[in-house]
Amino acid sequence: MQNQNSMKAVILAGGKGTRLGLTDIPKPMVSVSNKPLLLHQIELLKRYGITDITLLLGHLGAKIEEYFGDGTKYGVKISYLTEDKPLGTAGAIKELDGIIEERFLVLYGDVMMDFDINSFIEFDKRSSAIASIIVHPNDHPYDSDLVEVDPDNNVTRFLSKPHEEGMMYNNNVNAAVYIFGSDIFQYIERYKSSDFGKDIFPLIMKEGLHKIKAYSTPEYIKDLGTPDRLENVEAAYLSGKIAAYNKANKRTAIFIDRDGVINKEVDNLKNIADFVLLPNVAEAIKKVNDSDFLAIVITNQPVIAKGFILEKDLLDIHKKLETEIGRQNAFIDKLYYCPHHPDKGYVGEVKELKIECSCRKPNTGMLDLAVKEFNIDLSRSYFIGDSTTDIQTGINAGVKTVLVKTGYAGKDNKYNVKPDYSANNLDDAVDLILKINDNK
Repeated sequence: MQNQNSMKAVILAGGKGTRLGLTDIPKPMVSVSNKPLLLHQIELLKRYGITDITLLLGHLGAKIEEYFGDGTKYGVKISYLTEDKPLGTAGAIKELDGIIEERFLVLYGDVMMDFDINSFIEFDKRSSAIASIIVHPNDHPYDSDLVEVDPDNNVTRFLSKPHEEGMMYNNNVNAAVYIFGSDIFQYIERYKSSDFGKDIFPLIMKEGLHKIKAYSTPEYIKDLGTPDRLENVEAAYLSGKIAAYNKANKRTAIFIDRDGVINKEVDNLKNIADFVLLPNVAEAIKKVNDSDFLAIVITNQPVIAKGFILEKDLLDIHKKLETEIGRQNAFIDKLYYCPHHPDKGYVGEVKELKIECSCRKPNTGMLDLAVKEFNIDLSRSYFIGDSTTDIQTGINAGVKTVLVKTGYAGKDNKYNVKPDYSANNLDDAVDLILKINDNK
């Protein structure tokens, strides 16, 4: 067990489980590997020293209270609040106004999860935001509630489904795990049904007085609201995947260069219309998603320092990338870009970005940041690129390298290096890595 944590936790446990066909128990009591989902959550909280837990009950809430009692049996202290009528996620939380005065963690009782709670709390402590929310990519962003986030992790917009036709987006899905300050209560009307994603967060954004921070993580946080999803969660639990994806454990990654590997090589690409995915790229990234590897893009983008493009335009290009692969059920766990360039003399150049930096490939700054954020084991990870710069980056970082024959196909000749492996394209490179990994 971790050290005692003073943060209180609140679990919204009022779900019915209609789509699961539940009739005699509430949704949070559905069994995952012969244990109620709610017990999995309580054990996770206890593991991180969070023992002061409030359960917000609704449908068949007495079943939950009967099972858990005051929590002594499970090494925690549980209190209960029961709503007379459904008030939505935010309306239910309003019942704690005047009861909880410090910052508190909120979980939804229909979500299976295992994540590094301490890391999330530390992220929250670094800001004075009214709320910190967990976001993550998924394989169906086109029909998910999405969150737009700037490079400083500030939420800039909430995009509820259904989305406008032709809209481009970042694949940041609201995972429904929050840390709130007590000032959140002022935005919630008592006894009125309301939800955070659809009502409260957009209201806070519209007023503009408070920041909402987004904490992105690839850890396992999945809703199990349908029979298919429940079956997938059960399989993931039994395989050990749910526990293994906790950030406290080392992960492996496939680092992927962008230009010439994911999209057609265009010198100093600055026009979004020129961003064209290479064949089978989404299929390749989907294979990474379905494996135990993280899919992380590492790209030099000196077009910003050269003044050819504004950062917001680059971010729009990356939205196009995420939208197009998202339509094919693929996603990138994180995209890192270096905006710097050491050479001066370009008309309109951004002087503060014309520097020698640690992030521009073949330096390893972007990979180092990924290691810090995702606890990556570089010795078991790979870098896929189309240039000798990419291969040198992989060598410098201590990862295995794969050179593809798209883009520069290694003919940039900037460095005298040899890759560990070669492949025709990204799809073949991923197949090669997965085959190597399966044979270990």
